[in-house]
Amino acid sequence: MIVDLHNHTKLCNHAEGEIPEYIEKAIECGIKYFGFSEHAPMNFDQKYRISFGQMQGYEKSVLDAKERYKNSIEILLGYEVDYLRGYMDERVLNADVDYLIGSVHFIEEWGFDNPEFIGNYKDQDIDEIWQKYFDAIEEMARSRLFDIVGHLDLIKIFKFMPNKDINIIAKNALLAIKEADMSIEINVAGYRKPIGEAYPSLSLLKEIKKLGIPITFASDAHKPEQVGLYSDEIINMAKSVGYSECALYRNRKRNFIKF
Repeated sequence: MIVDLHNHTKLCNHAEGEIPEYIEKAIECGIKYFGFSEHAPMNFDQKYRISFGQMQGYEKSVLDAKERYKNSIEILLGYEVDYLRGYMDERVLNADVDYLIGSVHFIEEWGFDNPEFIGNYKDQDIDEIWQKYFDAIEEMARSRLFDIVGHLDLIKIFKFMPNKDINIIAKNALLAIKEADMSIEINVAGYRKPIGEAYPSLSLLKEIKKLGIPITFASDAHKPEQVGLYSDEIINMAKSVGYSECALYRNRKRNFIKF
């Protein structure tokens, strides 16, 4: 992939490796635009994210790397922000970054993608869970706070699939994303999870293309060796539905790059 905007560092407490290791791997993979998007701080689930006190150091480290590697690759700075009402913070939302990824990892404060809490699924109506998840995605889009939708159908991570048509469940969320002029990432992390496929699915990506919603690409790496994995798969997937360019953000403004 030529653009890879969703990657983490060890600062989030559940990733490994140093910033230069990620960048060296990106260069090796032929990535031209590589973004760090650390899990943004908030006063909830603090175990899996950086703290507010680490923001300045994180941003400086990425910007220092941007300068150091400027002749080999363009480094971009972002945050992955959890959309969770009551916990988002202006210090993050107003940060001087290239982009903000909006993600939903919680359904009513239940961390549904965390293996620690997988037991909660057995007590839930699966169709209701899926609808609540996409309702949260819709609400996130309508907030107009973010540039990119992170791993659109993350709710499928453990392969608990709904009985209803997923495209119908996701319809209003996709319309809200279109209205908000956001991009949707094709994220390879799903290949490393029980679901064994990219986020979003091919079926959803076809609907995304019909609506004319831009895409971008994401390794969602938590280790340097995960950078660039499955890039051929997601490039071919994007091309198969008619995409030939992807989104790139600088200073919260979108540009497009051919791939």
